[in-house]
Amino acid sequence: MTGMRPLLYGLAAVVTAPLLASCVTGKAGAGGSSAGATGSSSTGLATCPAGTGMGVDHVIVVVQENHTFDTYFGQWCTAPTGSNPTCTMGPSCCEAGPATDPSGAAPVMLDDIQNGDFDPNHAQACELSEIDGGKMDRFVAGTACSNAGNFAYATAAVIKPYRDLAAQNAIADRYFQPIAGQSSSNDMYLAVAKEVFIDNAYEPVAPGAQCEFAPMMSFAGQTTIADLLKGAGKTFAWYGEGWDTIVAANAMCPAAPADCPLHLGTYPCLFDPGDVPFLYYTQFDGSNASGIMHDYAQLAKDLGGGTLPDVSYVKALGYRSEHPGVSDTITAGETFVTDLVTAVDGSCYKDKTLILVTWDEGGGYFDHIAPPPTSPVDNQPYGTRLPLLAIGPYALAGTVSHVLMEHSSIVKFLEWNYLGGQTGQLKARDAVVNNIGSLLDPAKTKTAVPAM
Repeated sequence: MTGMRPLLYGLAAVVTAPLLASCVTGKAGAGGSSAGATGSSSTGLATCPAGTGMGVDHVIVVVQENHTFDTYFGQWCTAPTGSNPTCTMGPSCCEAGPATDPSGAAPVMLDDIQNGDFDPNHAQACELSEIDGGKMDRFVAGTACSNAGNFAYATAAVIKPYRDLAAQNAIADRYFQPIAGQSSSNDMYLAVAKEVFIDNAYEPVAPGAQCEFAPMMSFAGQTTIADLLKGAGKTFAWYGEGWDTIVAANAMCPAAPADCPLHLGTYPCLFDPGDVPFLYYTQFDGSNASGIMHDYAQLAKDLGGGTLPDVSYVKALGYRSEHPGVSDTITAGETFVTDLVTAVDGSCYKDKTLILVTWDEGGGYFDHIAPPPTSPVDNQPYGTRLPLLAIGPYALAGTVSHVLMEHSSIVKFLEWNYLGGQTGQLKARDAVVNNIGSLLDPAKTKTAVPAM
């Protein structure tokens, strides 16, 4: 994601240990990375307070890294390529990825080793040249950044946990990265629903920036979705794995965790503030981060103690984010996500929480569906499709949504759900994008969530 990441291409992958340990007593598991918790009033553990959302009580947004919809789900979907199905139940209602790309090349089969070995070029200029005005025909050949490794499908064995979650819950197949290019520029849409800078141009003025390689930048006088939620009396938190360690380092770069394959004192082994869009804004910068920043280990305590915020964002350390090319494995990222889902399911929040899992951007991988036109809001071009999974009791089980969405759609949903249905308050793409209601079960939400 950051400026360091292109320097790390071609390194071997090592399967990492599972992050989240399941808890069996209702207490947070031992170790700084555990977020497992159980609990219910019938067992004498924490009782969840009533939620404050209009349709959904609590929302957890998990942001993984750098894979397209086709890369993970192109061989799960079974409708003929180009058929544009209108049905919405199960893999027969979404288009399969093509057997070859437009150049005639066959796909690379993406397993943990291949994922760790190669990182496609995903700078904006490169992605736009590969997208080629919507022809999607230059990922393998035709530009300086084309590569046979850009056309890849995850193997059925390695991607099974995510495909199981899709089958049991809901998935969007027209969810696009909001801006072509690298991670930080796309992450900003999860906070302010508009373009702030291109690619990974800057790191925020925050703990961890000293261990990265991009210049620092902060922005003043701008409102984020966190400001709107807090201003309305809602609770909000970003749970970042490695946050406590980087703050305790006091402007130094701590040693890498023992299970980080690269053993580097930088990304992907350490907390990277460039993955947290809120830290770019002066009201949230600094080591305290105005109370919104918590180490990932705190999530276990909040699940077990009945203190889960209304809205939470969750970010794993880089080596559990699935980012290609830095020895990261897909398996380690899936374990992070599925353990989090298990932890919520074992807590008193089981029936009160919507988990949204997405990827910050497509990572330069091929996808066969053309992006929508450039947004008139900020005049920035869309990138490739991403998966978006809606998980939990609010999800419309088995659904494949074809509604056009992007990261700003999550912001719009948070406005609708927690701010009295008043969307577009950031006066950015949140005013024009579709909501996420097509993924949700109106029988389970208090009020039907709009799809538009």
